[in-house]
Amino acid sequence: MTESGAQIAWQSCVIDEIVQQTPSIKSFFLRLSKPFAHIAGQHVDVRLTAPDGYSAMRSYSIASSAISSPTIELAIERLPDGEVSQFFHDVATIGDEIELRGPLGGHFLWPEPAIDPVLLIGAGSGLVPLMAMIRQRRAVAQAVPTALLLSARTAEDVLFSEELHSIEISDPAFVLALAITREQPIRASDFARRIDGMMIQETLARLHRKPTHVFVCGSNGFVNIATEGALLAGVDPSIIKTERYGG
Repeated sequence: MTESGAQIAWQSCVIDEIVQQTPSIKSFFLRLSKPFAHIAGQHVDVRLTAPDGYSAMRSYSIASSAISSPTIELAIERLPDGEVSQFFHDVATIGDEIELRGPLGGHFLWPEPAIDPVLLIGAGSGLVPLMAMIRQRRAVAQAVPTALLLSARTAEDVLFSEELHSIEISDPAFVLALAITREQPIRASDFARRIDGMMIQETLARLHRKPTHVFVCGSNGFVNIATEGALLAGVDPSIIKTERYGG
């Protein structure tokens, strides 16, 4: 897949479905005019153009499994100062046409073939590319041990919560650990604090083998803290890949 947006033409797509996932995140299912296959972890650029010619562009990770499909899923968080995210949450409706280009990105990608253990660390909408990886892993029936350590304010703010818990129940090689920061977690196996080195170490212990790939995604501040925690937990810095959202 090419990494340069300049090499990929814009195309139109239509919003087929909108699903409220959490109080601040909605999934938008976009039907592409020119379907493409992507690698889990890649993103698209979305461009909005007003009648007066003003345009705004943002990048959003693809949540869908990496298969060739006429429809992709973007899970978009409503940000107080985000003009594009506010459009999607407050204005966009089923049937609207949207411009996008992709797939983009050649660094933050699910390993193929996936053989050795993988650790995923995310917060909020930072789960989106990690979820694409989890879905890709299941779509091709990979048994590679995988742990997801996900930070959220409350249980209600856990994106794709029902799907993640279902995977955990049905897949013994998948570990789910939640770090709930603003209320007591429901499950004894989850944590009631922000992610730190000790938490990452405990999550790694549940994998039973050292990971060869670690993916961290979230805001700048979160990625810095989570990466530092991974290093404190003894993770080799050469296997850590990060994706940052926001300024």
